[in-house]
Amino acid sequence: MSDAVTEQPLVLGIETSCDETGVGIVRGTELLVDAIASSVDEHARFGGVVPEVASRAHLEAMVPMIEKACRESGVALADLDGVAVTAGPGLAGALMVGVASAKALSVALGIPLYGVNHLASHVAVDIVEHGPLPEPTMAMLVSGGHSSLLLVPDVTHDIRSLGATIDDAAGEAFDKVARVLGLPFPGGPHIDRAASDGQITIDFPRGLSSRRDMERHRFDFSFSGLKTAVTRWVEAERAAGRDVPVGDVAASFQEAVTDVLTRKAVLACREHDVAALQIGGGVAANSRLREMARQRCEEAGVALRVPRRSLCTDNGAMVASLGAQLMLKGRPASDPSLPADSSLPVTDVRTGLPVEVDHDH
Repeated sequence: MSDAVTEQPLVLGIETSCDETGVGIVRGTELLVDAIASSVDEHARFGGVVPEVASRAHLEAMVPMIEKACRESGVALADLDGVAVTAGPGLAGALMVGVASAKALSVALGIPLYGVNHLASHVAVDIVEHGPLPEPTMAMLVSGGHSSLLLVPDVTHDIRSLGATIDDAAGEAFDKVARVLGLPFPGGPHIDRAASDGQITIDFPRGLSSRRDMERHRFDFSFSGLKTAVTRWVEAERAAGRDVPVGDVAASFQEAVTDVLTRKAVLACREHDVAALQIGGGVAANSRLREMARQRCEEAGVALRVPRRSLCTDNGAMVASLGAQLMLKGRPASDPSLPADSSLPVTDVRTGLPVEVDHDH
């Protein structure tokens, strides 16, 4: 393949890292369709995602989602130029379903296969929403499994980790606090809703924000202590026979999380002289996070890019978008023996490269 593909590659993307079966189709930088089947309702009664349940749901949804994506976009499988798939990180069994499906399409259609990083895909999806990414871009990814600050000189080739969660990710903390407050799973949307009816009346701790912590963990995150503080506060109120003000607790907890996330993200932009911040991942759907990020970026002279809510949660469009970018920049395809890697490092934008191809770093 030449260094740059002149035409706009038509790429199908498959995402199965957790509980959403996502199939998206992108032509160059244009999103044609984003089909998603979620198994979240099947996990709700367990209070969290059950890997075996997720894997089976992916198996059942894969063919219908591919058919739906093709039908709604008017694209025939024979028209595709490439197929991209989340190869990691994520739940091992869930990833295997997606990778096996992508391999089957690649072999059957005779098109290149791109095994890509789930986190890099969350960055790349903003291209179909807001156009080419500034190089470099600062990306903050916040979800149930990840809270990461990434410096992104080139989303297809060069992603550098500045910081990450050292315990609970932000989305995980939302789920656990929701459970303490008696709110349904997944916790994020329910806490956001409850917070809209509450007041910020409780000063919950901001993890890794003290002067000493900032020296050692400048761009890292910790939400375990906050989760514990909320739990103890609620337990103390109940022990005293008082009604727990769910709205106030939700608003105060949400404020503590978004304060730390946005403060560190803007600081990273300033210190690395980056003019654009992109926020992705499921927690990026949170209304308070969006508003606080907007205010702080405006004050700091940083351009804020946040995809629409449906593109913040896991989806196939983000995988297709990264696949299309890889093709546009002439990056090598993955080997057909591509493995699923549940602990794939964020610095590996793509995986399963042929032996003779040098890795990105």
